[in-house]
Amino acid sequence: MDKTIKEILWNQFGASIDMLINVISNCPDDYFLTHRRFYYIAFHSTIFLDYYLTIPPKDFLPLLSFTQKGPDDRPKEAIDDLIPDKIYSKQEIEEYLKQGRNKCKQLIESLTDEKLNERFREGDEPNDMDYPILEILLYNLRHTQHHTAQLNMLLRQDIDKHMEWSFRVDDINNDK
Repeated sequence: MDKTIKEILWNQFGASIDMLINVISNCPDDYFLTHRRFYYIAFHSTIFLDYYLTIPPKDFLPLLSFTQKGPDDRPKEAIDDLIPDKIYSKQEIEEYLKQGRNKCKQLIESLTDEKLNERFREGDEPNDMDYPILEILLYNLRHTQHHTAQLNMLLRQDIDKHMEWSFRVDDINNDK
């Protein structure tokens, strides 16, 4: 795979992850603990960043445990059926995201023309994902950025806190 394309992909995907880490790390602790919608979006984004980077997905082993729950058993603030087994700290989520960031960078750096022909395949059910590697990477980037935007909006609406935009990876310093 062309080195320039890998660099461009990492510049943009890395920036998306940096922005997610930034919005979580700059969220006030009391807000993080009391505004459950923010918490559940942060958790969901973290888990799925890792999941979509796991090829094959059957090998997914999350660092933060969760339980799948039906609609009647979910907290109203939850955004899907993956409910954390406990309330994880901001630091735990940030550390998991930083590991996901490294995993993403390694995956992109390892891309070859042959690897691009591999697939992210969940199973054989009609709604199971079955995407080429490049497509699951782009899907994951969009998913990450979508939820980062939601978190940014919540902070802006609720406490008038504005987050920086990252044009490329490493524009934002997340090593606080």
